[in-house]
Amino acid sequence: MTNTNHPTSAATPSTSSLRRDFLTTTASGLGALALGSLLTEDGVLAAPQTVTHPSYSLPSFAPKAKNCIFLFQAGAPSHLDLFDSKPKLKELHGQQLPPSMTENVRFAFIKKETAILMGSNRKFSRYGQSGMELCDLLPHLGTVADDLLLVRSMHTDQFNHHPGQLMMQCGRGDFGLPAMGSWLTYGLGTESQNLPGYVVLTSGRGSSGGATLWSSGFLPSTYAGVLFRDTGDPVLNLQNPMGLPPELQRAGLNTLQRLNQRRYQQVRDPEISSRIANYELAYRMQQAAPDLIDLSQESQHTLDSYGAERPEPSGIGGRGKQGETFKSFARNCLLARRMVERGVRFINIMYASWDHHSDIDDQLPYNAGVIDQPIAALIRDLKTRGMLDETLVVCAGEFGRTPLAENRSKKKLNTGRDHHPFAYSLFMAGGGLKGGQVYGASDEIGWSVIDRPVHVNDFHATLLRLFGMDHLQLTYRFQSRDFRLTDVGGQVIPDWIA
Repeated sequence: MTNTNHPTSAATPSTSSLRRDFLTTTASGLGALALGSLLTEDGVLAAPQTVTHPSYSLPSFAPKAKNCIFLFQAGAPSHLDLFDSKPKLKELHGQQLPPSMTENVRFAFIKKETAILMGSNRKFSRYGQSGMELCDLLPHLGTVADDLLLVRSMHTDQFNHHPGQLMMQCGRGDFGLPAMGSWLTYGLGTESQNLPGYVVLTSGRGSSGGATLWSSGFLPSTYAGVLFRDTGDPVLNLQNPMGLPPELQRAGLNTLQRLNQRRYQQVRDPEISSRIANYELAYRMQQAAPDLIDLSQESQHTLDSYGAERPEPSGIGGRGKQGETFKSFARNCLLARRMVERGVRFINIMYASWDHHSDIDDQLPYNAGVIDQPIAALIRDLKTRGMLDETLVVCAGEFGRTPLAENRSKKKLNTGRDHHPFAYSLFMAGGGLKGGQVYGASDEIGWSVIDRPVHVNDFHATLLRLFGMDHLQLTYRFQSRDFRLTDVGGQVIPDWIA
């Protein structure tokens, strides 16, 4: 799967072969369409036929998943209050940990000398035939428990938000790296001819990492995530200016394409092929994107099941609220299903923020209320339509929250939790996973992983395997080094795969 430069030939290549060559470096689907047009001009393809994706890197294994919806919970949800019940922690509430447990530990804000353990006030119940335990704020997710793979043994290298979010999205806590959606579309392309292969939707306040979390990094820009809005114009500046007829726009694009092709023949910069693909993508999206976000095509039953018209609850909110977040997140989940139907490879729904350093009992019900009904509806909807088996749904944050209460000044003492990278939880469904199981465990207070630890790069390696790719082979050479999503680590977890 290593992307290498095309071998040079002693013979002088023709103009047509040069044009075909640079378009095959663009695996977004749009470059493939342009290639299909050129092949038709040359008589290689029959006129009605198109090329969906020039696969220069084929799957190494039989793929189980075709699309991914990644619901990123930025700010780090508390595993202790949502997914990982700890009766012992509640029993030890108010006590201090032995100094030996914290002497070499870095906290973002906690003062070690006065920190105390804080048990959760949430109640947990068992759901489904699997008996999966979830907190009382997630009753809708409880109805799909037997479709979920709940991982309680995640851990990461980062303990601050932006590096932690980069770690989860890009494989390392550093700037300038491609996000996993970029890696996936680089490796497999997209089945959509009229929409991007990688789309980003947002709800709430916005994540700490911002656009760095959906960057293509050193990959060509055609693999970057495209930010959509769920109301109004899906993409800003997508529509033509007033008075510009479509035929004139098309003529302008054709002229730009010829100029870009000529420049590519001179300098062989692969970013030029990305530029052509992006122009063509914007042109096709002018028709496809407005239709995508038109939810009037959905039944009232579907809208109600997602909660797409839910009013904002009164009296609760906090860090997870920004505008009509309940409606926004629900609409984004429904849009994600519609994107999968249209062949979009990777949809990243960003929701922020879960950063509950204080007032967690007051604010957590709002955040959980935002996600509970829409995610459960998304999983049921995909399953009913026969799409869940090939669509991987992931819900995760960047790390967990401490069993210790946060005690810094200028915050309400002992009402929230600090950042915690040593143990946390995420859940997944579909995409060839074994549902109805809990994988791994943390200790009795949720401090450390004690059973089947899963590093973020292990998660990435397994995700790529579900899509038929070997994480060791999906590489890209940049600055004389072969990079990959899992960096220098990562182990596939066979127990997750059906």
